[in-house]
Amino acid sequence: MTAVEEKPARLISGPGMLLVWLYGVMVVGAVSRSAYQIATEFDRAPLAYSLSAVAGLVYGFITYTLIRGGETARRAALVCCAAELAGVLVVGTWTLADSSAFPDATVWSDYGMGYVFIPVLLPLSALYWLRRSRGRVTP
Repeated sequence: MTAVEEKPARLISGPGMLLVWLYGVMVVGAVSRSAYQIATEFDRAPLAYSLSAVAGLVYGFITYTLIRGGETARRAALVCCAAELAGVLVVGTWTLADSSAFPDATVWSDYGMGYVFIPVLLPLSALYWLRRSRGRVTP
């Protein structure tokens, strides 16, 4: 008797593929921006540059879970997207309330205004897609 290996259910069909593409773009943008800023001017705004690096890591993990697929990956992506949204809302509000706390912008500053508000719209879209795809993902 041979064991049949089950493939994880896909999360990247339809709108899921667009989410993977957008998260991939955000990974490249956030990681490259923060790597450059940390390497060249970290002492200027360490909190802002560190938060941009964290955002890049979160985007990378969400991209991975969407590509990986399966129910466990879907749940992990839900948790990460909720944490991402919370981060965008906290940092966005913080940058508006006390701009002196961030001498330079983060990916999430002003709710992602520097990134055409994609940082606040993306987790909302992903949360909707991941909740909607529950139990309906294709193998």
